Amino acid sequence: MDMSMVWIPLAVAFGLGVGLGPFVIPILRRLKFGQAIRDEGPQAHRKKAGTPTMGGVIFLTALVFTAIPVSNLILGNRSLADLFFLLFATLGYGILGFLDDYIKVVLKRNLGLTAKQKLLGQLFIGVVLFWVLLEVRVFRGENPYISSIGIPGTDLSFELNWMYLPLLVIMMIAASNAVNLTDGLDGLVAGTAAIGYGAYAIIGFYQQNEMVVIFSLAMVGAMLSFLVFNAHPAKVFMGDTGSLALGGGLAALAVITKTELLLPVIGAVFVIETLSVMIQVSSFKWRGTRIFRMTPLHHHFELVGWSEWRVVTVFWMTGLVFALMGLYLELL
Repeated sequence: MDMSMVWIPLAVAFGLGVGLGPFVIPILRRLKFGQAIRDEGPQAHRKKAGTPTMGGVIFLTALVFTAIPVSNLILGNRSLADLFFLLFATLGYGILGFLDDYIKVVLKRNLGLTAKQKLLGQLFIGVVLFWVLLEVRVFRGENPYISSIGIPGTDLSFELNWMYLPLLVIMMIAASNAVNLTDGLDGLVAGTAAIGYGAYAIIGFYQQNEMVVIFSLAMVGAMLSFLVFNAHPAKVFMGDTGSLALGGGLAALAVITKTELLLPVIGAVFVIETLSVMIQVSSFKWRGTRIFRMTPLHHHFELVGWSEWRVVTVFWMTGLVFALMGLYLELL
């Protein structure tokens, strides 16, 4: 892929997202798709109640209307199998998140889908994605039933074959939920996800997979455009519509680029946020004490006196450091 063309998807998605925001946000406000604030959350967040949510539709629309046309423009008549796998994963989890948001804001059920309903939805999408992956490999002329996993920083790998199915499903569920947990401060997930997708754009360029590059850069452009409206003080939140989609897309990129074990490094901020919740719950259950003032971890730093913007920028920098570490392991 010509380096002079790699900025096309980023620029187009950014322009589309910035153009869509002023139209979509008032519609969300008129439909009363406002964010409900949990009683157990930080008191300072109560002023955010009513801020339009489900804003993930802004950057997902920008992504789709960038990735497909730009791929056709740059790649011509070549198969877009990898791209459709990536879009299917992203939009599949985005639709699940949309249902969750709809139940919360329209049907006034603050918790949205039940844990069992959400898990079943994620399991279903993961299994379907496994079938789609087999079809993608057939398009590539590969053996669809052999799945090797590489160990980051080494030349070692091992075969999972059909055992790759549970790994893929677990990855998709874990990634989408981890990003969802992290989505608690203005701009936090948008910026951190842009860094993660940027890292995968570089990996795609290194692997000469143009579709990974186009998809990743389109998402980076879309996320940067969303930050125009989502940076503190946020005019719109992405909701589960956006956060579940972002996690699904990152996991799908790890699958396509064969960097499954590298994903926890590139997405380390999401992993740390999830671990903070697990540690807090386990400590309270077994010891009756809390390790953090509140979880996910970003709330802990808020309650110790950090400003929201300081927490977000520190987490962005942390995400950048880990993304560079992941790139180093992949490219060395």
